[in-house]
Amino acid sequence: MLYKRQALKAKWYYYVVLGLVDVEANYLVVKAYQYTSITSVMLLDCWSIPSVMLLTFIFLKTKYRFRKIAGVIVCVAGLVMVIFSDVHAGDRSGGRDPRKGDLLVIAGATLYAISNVSEEFLVKNANRVELMSFLGLFGAIISAIQISIIERNELKSIHWTAGAAFPFFGFSLAMFLFYSFVPVLLKMSGSTMLNLSLLTSDMWAVIIRIFAYHEKVDWMYFLAFAAVAVGLVIYSGSKCFDEEADFDNINRGAIAGSSKTGDTSKHDCITSGERSETIENKNIGKDVQGKKS
Repeated sequence: MLYKRQALKAKWYYYVVLGLVDVEANYLVVKAYQYTSITSVMLLDCWSIPSVMLLTFIFLKTKYRFRKIAGVIVCVAGLVMVIFSDVHAGDRSGGRDPRKGDLLVIAGATLYAISNVSEEFLVKNANRVELMSFLGLFGAIISAIQISIIERNELKSIHWTAGAAFPFFGFSLAMFLFYSFVPVLLKMSGSTMLNLSLLTSDMWAVIIRIFAYHEKVDWMYFLAFAAVAVGLVIYSGSKCFDEEADFDNINRGAIAGSSKTGDTSKHDCITSGERSETIENKNIGKDVQGKKS
């Protein structure tokens, strides 16, 4: 963007704030693993789903029909099955400070929701490349400053061998791919669908446990995987009129200039219908004039 000297479609300090929110969301959730169990993190991280739905309803004016809500309920029910299967199998382990860890997860999930909804708005009203570029730039700067202040002792204690560096490299690569494809999914389906799709990460973790670590898993995992898959199909398989967002009532001038991009498939369906109707009327008018002449 800077190389081409293009004017930014959103003000630069919005990306600074968004980068800060996104970094702190990741930091709080990862930090929570030190204080509470992985089961609690998995369960409480689902708080991002109702948070996203509430924020999109308030700020993006998104209206969720019954079929969408039903899909969300089925997905969350599937994840609850995962939690119960962990408890049933005795895999739940406590943390040194569960209350603190749970609060960190809830705070991180809330920041995740704010970040996802903000990214959805920007990717649909500003520019996807601009969002990815500046979110990565400011996020890296904020992360470097934060780790040098808060985690400098932990960073010094790491012995940088090949075995120690490989997990960091793998995690960095996974996060790079994740943040590269998130704007695409936000453009196509929205932040709610993104958070529902992320529920499948717990299911893939089960598959890795089975085939990579040869661990036995409870039979409820397979029911949970099926429930999440069915919930995603229910949510994403609805027609274009199942969800709508009124962007005309949102003040986009301060954030995204004069962008006219709509938010949902209903807006696209109506727009394309109006265009086709206009073209058809013009063709009919030409035919009538031809007959008169």
